Amino acid sequence: MPASPSTARAINDRLALRLLQHEGPLTAGQLKTMTGLSRPTVADLVERLQGSGLIGVVGESGAQRRGPNARVYGIVADRAHLAALDVRTQGVSLVVADLLGVTLAEASLPISRDTDTEPAVERAAALLERTARDAGVTRLHSVGVGVPGLIDPVSGELRDATGLPAWHRRLVTALQERLPATVVLENETNLAAVAEQRAGAARDRDTFVLLWLGHGVGAALFLDGRLRRGASGGAGEIGFLPVPDTGGLPSAADCNGGFHSLAGSVAICELAEKYGIEVPASRGPAAAALVARAVAADEDDFLDVLAHRVSLGAAAVVSVLDPGCVVLGGEVGLAGGTELAGRVGRRLAALTPLPTLVRAGELGGTAVLRGALLTARDRAQDELFAPGA
Repeated sequence: MPASPSTARAINDRLALRLLQHEGPLTAGQLKTMTGLSRPTVADLVERLQGSGLIGVVGESGAQRRGPNARVYGIVADRAHLAALDVRTQGVSLVVADLLGVTLAEASLPISRDTDTEPAVERAAALLERTARDAGVTRLHSVGVGVPGLIDPVSGELRDATGLPAWHRRLVTALQERLPATVVLENETNLAAVAEQRAGAARDRDTFVLLWLGHGVGAALFLDGRLRRGASGGAGEIGFLPVPDTGGLPSAADCNGGFHSLAGSVAICELAEKYGIEVPASRGPAAAALVARAVAADEDDFLDVLAHRVSLGAAAVVSVLDPGCVVLGGEVGLAGGTELAGRVGRRLAALTPLPTLVRAGELGGTAVLRGALLTARDRAQDELFAPGA
């Protein structure tokens, strides 16, 4: 059955908006070429989208031609405003942006683990409101929030988890209550994978695994272009993976004895001490700096053992999923760079017959915030570009 005229118009409008989103500003002639639509149809959709306030004239083509230059159309960036939050155990960082994802303001705030829940929530929520206000934003359309821990796939809420501050769960509810905005919650490692796939080391891959190496460890799974979360939202909880050389086994309530005990930040610091590398008192945040220093100083023994440890977790994921590519993300993955990725790749090739590229992540710890902003932007554009919106 052919589409009705109104449905056809909605499909054409959405197609044009997607092209403007991904390609940037275009002329009507370029839209005609890329969409395959007729000139009158393109002229009609441009008029409709201008009338709705979604696109506007942003310049002229500048092509040498008889008559006036062609107008260049682009998405109206201030049609909606977005925010993204990266919520960690030690604080929160955030960014406020326009509909095209251009940063308007950013801020961060340390929050001690011993801060009571309500004061912690108030500080984080107030920081977002103040940062948006200072950027001249009166209303946020969508807010993406990245958190450690499991997101319930049915309710979309952060599940109770040991080791996480109570204010993490309360913050999302508070934002929903205080802001006239759509609040989207997602696991931090999943958001990092979204960012690496859209703007980082996995730009050319629709199937890959991101192995998060930061304060803790985790994995995110992109299969056939889709992020896979699992039946309970726990796909990629690789910190609980039983592996050799830990001297114990993890439990349902504690990942000690699992892969976390080999490749988490504290374990990396302890390994560095074993090889005579000086470790600062604040062990957790120091892991990435230690790895970067080891790469610069060509600390072969330390890097070989670290690569062996990382390869054990990677091999388990590869043997089950055969993703063809593993990206070493997080602060440690970025610090290790191609040197660590190369060593992990060689050890992985000896552990599994499945050919697998190992790449260093390009975004490090900033990937979580980047992924949260991309998620907020997608949600806003989906709603604004929807037929009848």
